[in-house]
Amino acid sequence: MPFDTIDYTVDGHTATITLNRPDALNALSPQMITELRAAYAEAENDDKVWLLIVTGAGRAFCTGADVKAIPGDGKVINERPYLSTYDQWEAPQEGTPPFRTMTKPVLTAVNGVCCGAGLDWVTTGDIVIASDRASFFDPHVSIGLVAGREVVRLARVLPRTVALRMALMGKHERISAQRAYELGMITEVVEHDRLLERAHEIAGIVNSNAPLAVRGTRLAILKGLNIPLHEAEMLAESFRERVTRTEDALEGPKAFIEKRTPDWQCR
Repeated sequence: MPFDTIDYTVDGHTATITLNRPDALNALSPQMITELRAAYAEAENDDKVWLLIVTGAGRAFCTGADVKAIPGDGKVINERPYLSTYDQWEAPQEGTPPFRTMTKPVLTAVNGVCCGAGLDWVTTGDIVIASDRASFFDPHVSIGLVAGREVVRLARVLPRTVALRMALMGKHERISAQRAYELGMITEVVEHDRLLERAHEIAGIVNSNAPLAVRGTRLAILKGLNIPLHEAEMLAESFRERVTRTEDALEGPKAFIEKRTPDWQCR
């Protein structure tokens, strides 16, 4: 489908979503949210796509919800009638990838200012890198709103006191890319002009591995985070067992013995 507020491209096994409202600092409008959901679904349902990159156009990655296009409570309401759908009873997700239900990994490449709901890509992305020009903050309390889902997720990524400081100081506390790296919020700081190139390099490395094994490993980690260790181990082993029944599980050892690059079929 054609998109107006984002760009969606596929190169080999990698799909790239670029938030493309640079004049609005890639703030999330209802239209952008609708288009993002369609793009996530397209990537997840395309067998040729093994990994998804999300980045932004212009000097910002995403500055949260567009205050010119949202209700007074600061959360974007679904285009359907209010409270008529299940997702409207859930915590608003806005631009968040459906990380709990999708199988394919998301690589977030933060190109600039990232705040508010833009932080959701940082806290839910599987691999997160950032330009050396990137900065991170949460402005909610500075504009009279409770910092909700965004900082609850931040508190699972950052040390508690760092997350609280960031949340309670609002727009007055900004974290640089280097500081975010030191705190473990992102995994790599990249020279600005090389950000997308580096994102595709990492994507290529991930995609050189067995795609079903990558997905099973991702699910084992994410699904196991919120359950006791033993149950998490058993869940991970169940994913391992499923993947051993695939053609790729036979291809990997065979390619190793024959000293050649595996030919993954994703089945």
